[in-house]
Amino acid sequence: MFSYRNLLSRAPLFLLLVAAVLLGGVCSVADNSGAEQIHLSFTDDVTTIQVTYSTFQPVKASARYGTDQPDTLVEGVSTPFAQDDNGTHLQYINRVSLTGLLPGERHVYQVLGPAGWSEVFWFRPMQEGSDWSPRLAVYGDLGMVNGVALPFIVNDTYDEMYDAVLHVGDFGYDMYDQEGEVGDTFMRQIQPVAAHLPYMTCPGNHEQYGNFSNYKNRFSMPGGTESMYYSFDMGPVHFISISTEFYYFTGYGTGQAFSQYNWLVSDLEAASEPSARAARPWIVLYGHRPMYCTNRDGDDCTKVHDRVRVGAPDLEPPIPGLEDLLMQYGVDLAVWGHEHSYERMWPLYNYRIYNGTDDNPYRNPGAPVHIVTGSAGCQENLSPFSIKMPWTAFRSLEYGYSRFTFHNATHMSIEQVETTQEGATAVIDEVTVVRESHGPYELLKKTERGYL
Repeated sequence: MFSYRNLLSRAPLFLLLVAAVLLGGVCSVADNSGAEQIHLSFTDDVTTIQVTYSTFQPVKASARYGTDQPDTLVEGVSTPFAQDDNGTHLQYINRVSLTGLLPGERHVYQVLGPAGWSEVFWFRPMQEGSDWSPRLAVYGDLGMVNGVALPFIVNDTYDEMYDAVLHVGDFGYDMYDQEGEVGDTFMRQIQPVAAHLPYMTCPGNHEQYGNFSNYKNRFSMPGGTESMYYSFDMGPVHFISISTEFYYFTGYGTGQAFSQYNWLVSDLEAASEPSARAARPWIVLYGHRPMYCTNRDGDDCTKVHDRVRVGAPDLEPPIPGLEDLLMQYGVDLAVWGHEHSYERMWPLYNYRIYNGTDDNPYRNPGAPVHIVTGSAGCQENLSPFSIKMPWTAFRSLEYGYSRFTFHNATHMSIEQVETTQEGATAVIDEVTVVRESHGPYELLKKTERGYL
């Protein structure tokens, strides 16, 4: 059976894989079961993982799993999904919950297709509690064509470098194109990652067709909101996923923006309770469209009145913005895609910089740190920069992806990995964020050791 492990040590084979992805080829090797597009996601229970997969014939959604052998059988739910009301490109989205898992232990599983059982995949459920160090691959804007970063992320996955993936919007370009064939090909491409690591998502503007129908049907995030917004805990981190698209595609109604806002306030309040913040001091919010950027494309993040940041006062009723909530509840990191580039900001609120100390701006900062990581690669290529603004610490117009490691309650690190179409990688940006006192920024005072 084909394996991606150590592909980088076999340069010719790896370069063929890179070329296939750049041209929109499929980088997973299909078996004969008829089960495909297999991917995992977290649930609200650390002992349960959701597995989602597609078939093009009806099947009883089923999986077998275990620690040594896939010997426990469980059934799930199969839902028909078509691209329109005429049944165009009908497929079946199968969802199965793998329950009773041993946290942190290696498990194996396979799923049932129309022609039998799939190949066997491995995964590790999340570890219990908050006293461990989650590692994540983080990126947005990955396309079916020119997905430069994907072969490197596949290789990292088989080296077991990560515990999960955050994909911050824009998938395939676009999943509904070619009557859904683009979505199928893209989901097959990410299977070598997503069948092993929980693949946690948020919607982007390229998912908007049919009120985000491809996104809502193909992914299975927790929270009961059709994957549009939700939160989950992981080690010392509380992650929050939002839809920035509610602010822009208002033709689908504005009520969902208000529902998300009210939910977000409640979620932040719960995460900020003393006992919750003591257990999971880090709060990370991620969505697709940034509040800040310095690209020259005229997107909203280049403007002072960015809708996600300050709201949409031109609508009736006005939709409130989100930046004040980040300050009010002491959100540590805000992670975005949309711009096809990488940009790390200084600690920032309302265009004012709140660096921690003179020699280390990220030691006890006085505002959230914003990261834009949308350079994984797609057919739209990269988004050139305009002039560098004072609030930008580092930026890169090279293809790549980010790595986050939350070491403990006070330290986390960010790396940006540059990837090339010739098969090379390099870490081009590294920073460690230190927060000795997590909580509302308005309660912090500037000291020699930062905002405490």
